[in-house]
Amino acid sequence: MTDLTGAPAPQTTVPRAAWRAGVVLMAGMFMALLDTTIVNVALPTIQQSLDASEATLSWIISGYALAFGIALIPAGRIGDRVGHKWVFFAGLALFTVASLFCGLAQNSIQLVVARVVQGLAGGIFVPAVTAFIQLLFPGPVRGKAFAILGSVIGVSTALGPILGGLIIEAFGDENGWRLVFWVNIPIGIVALVAAARLLPAGAAGGARAGTDLVGLLLLTAGLVALLVPLIEGQDEGWPVWTFVSLAAGALLIVVFALWELREARADRNPLVPPHLFSHPSFTGGTVLALVYFAAFTSIFFTISLLWQAGLSHTALQSGVVGVPFALGSIVGASQSNRLSQRLGRTVLVVGTAMVACGLVWVWLVLRTQDATGLTSWDLAAPLAIAGIGNGLFIAPNAQFIVATVDRREAGSASGVISVMQRVGSAIGIAVIGSVLFGSLHIVSRDPAQVMQAFTDAAAHAMGVSAALAVVAFALVFALPKQVNQYAA
Repeated sequence: MTDLTGAPAPQTTVPRAAWRAGVVLMAGMFMALLDTTIVNVALPTIQQSLDASEATLSWIISGYALAFGIALIPAGRIGDRVGHKWVFFAGLALFTVASLFCGLAQNSIQLVVARVVQGLAGGIFVPAVTAFIQLLFPGPVRGKAFAILGSVIGVSTALGPILGGLIIEAFGDENGWRLVFWVNIPIGIVALVAAARLLPAGAAGGARAGTDLVGLLLLTAGLVALLVPLIEGQDEGWPVWTFVSLAAGALLIVVFALWELREARADRNPLVPPHLFSHPSFTGGTVLALVYFAAFTSIFFTISLLWQAGLSHTALQSGVVGVPFALGSIVGASQSNRLSQRLGRTVLVVGTAMVACGLVWVWLVLRTQDATGLTSWDLAAPLAIAGIGNGLFIAPNAQFIVATVDRREAGSASGVISVMQRVGSAIGIAVIGSVLFGSLHIVSRDPAQVMQAFTDAAAHAMGVSAALAVVAFALVFALPKQVNQYAA
């Protein structure tokens, strides 16, 4: 390990410049993760402002997540070859510009395209964050840096709904949802200036040449073919093309797997190294990442639409519903590193159990509570429990999944896990949106009937989220009981 000037540094000594660079990296991660949740409370106002369809609302969230995930592995590979500084800078610059165009959108298509570009940009610069942490911080301090990163992830995702609600409350529906995107612009500009000055240049120099473009295209086409019918099918009445697309998507994923095996046998550089899945625990861990993020990301998609479109509350009131979850996530994330050192895998078991219990409780409230009497207090306790569990899980989960493979495979494994998390988010929103809108039956314009119809539909959607959380709890036991988080 060397410091930023190239001079040898003690394993426990971190140059001040490394911590300054770390602040820049955390700002970038904050922006990327904030945008996964801040938009949720703006969805009803976007729908009214742009006369957007129900499918468009799902695309706004799923398109971002899918593009984010697809970009992660190739961006990480490019950073390894040419240096992470300018990959981070380019991705952050594109993210900031895309945020501007999200707020300028005049129709649904413009907004969805801008969101996809924004997600793509996030997937470009986020791999540099974890890469720089590995490069800048020695083994004993690296755990602390990753714990801070975990807290940033927890805070940014938890803060999104309340911040979005405050912005819309302060500036009104028409301007507010646009400012929800534009909040990234000043942060992005400051972070870009700081990145140019503070991030060290240079390449890691260890990446093999070549990019698996065919594999990337096959994976992208397969995921899009699966996602389009899941999002559009409900609006279109599930015509024949939706089932054809689902079948084609599944076939493309199989072809992708065969292509990756071919690339590996030819000793080239496959996008997803097939040998990783020779470890059964890693396979279980990647499925865990997909399932958990499908459950977690969809919670406030459902609640935001229920609270505003169904119960006629404001965006701020919708954001307030998520405060117990936000506070719980912050508390859980702040303790996750210390507890994972002491308890090992048990911290993930406890975390997923709390999320599952919290979401089942929310589902029961929505199933049994009269819609006209439903308040944020009814959901406060179960969301706080789920939030603490989420904080306990989010920060250390990737380290435990990576620990299922050989150390020399850690970089590839980490990239695959990140992709599975984002793909899970995209699929979760698509499925939950389809269930929510598919079970929404409004037979009259009587306010009480509308409220009950939305509450019943939200209960169905939350039931799916809760079921996914229960599956995630079962999958945790595939991971190792303990992991050395501080290996050099």
